Amino acid sequence: MVDQGEADAGLLTLDDLCDRIGMSVRNVRFYTSRGLVPPPIKRGRQGYYDSTHVARLELVNELQAHGFTLAAIERYVTRIPHDATPEAIRLHRTLLAPWAAEHPELMRRSDLDARAGRTLTDREMQVLRALDVITPHEDEEQGEDEVYDVTINNLDASLALIRYDYPAEAADAARKIFDEHATAIADALNELFHTTVWPAYRASGASPEDLRSAVDAIKPITTAGLVAAYEKAVTKSVRNRIEKMVAETEQA
Repeated sequence: MVDQGEADAGLLTLDDLCDRIGMSVRNVRFYTSRGLVPPPIKRGRQGYYDSTHVARLELVNELQAHGFTLAAIERYVTRIPHDATPEAIRLHRTLLAPWAAEHPELMRRSDLDARAGRTLTDREMQVLRALDVITPHEDEEQGEDEVYDVTINNLDASLALIRYDYPAEAADAARKIFDEHATAIADALNELFHTTVWPAYRASGASPEDLRSAVDAIKPITTAGLVAAYEKAVTKSVRNRIEKMVAETEQA
């Protein structure tokens, strides 16, 4: 049996908790007052926090990073049972995490010029933004040499693309197409996961950690499936277009 001293060994002070999750004392107290996290554990006059507090506050941080309003965060978090384990709470964070995560690198405008081997024009920078390759970095003061979050994997291909005046309007139009159809696909796959996959795993007796592993496995498989389906669809579309052009030429 674990004695009280051993049980208390993993407890955190308020300052320790704030350092661990990168949140201010004021915000921790605010979220506690809103019922998003349980009250601190009392040991005499001192309050302490455990792994459940950490998991719930990390989830709040994750929801904020995804642009949820306070009201939406409250609705989401209050649906999680009060006795949920830290592992079960972390499962919610896993579901929120990006499905093809590539952490952007910070680059200055001068770095982008150096990578391109020339001074990029404002129009070329506009196209790179439309292609979602660069995004102004919000936490940096934007001076003459602006700072950007850059998707490195796509940077060189995009720089080659814009060398020959790739139209910004084409990039904008393509992004709208992607957004429209990706939203429909994401909604359908999310519905499939929550109505079929999740219940099946839970019925089998899988633990929260098992579910997290399943989600981590599904992400690359789903992404690969989407890419393969897209490649087949593009090939079919190009073939159909060529056949149509040939038929029109023969009729003429």
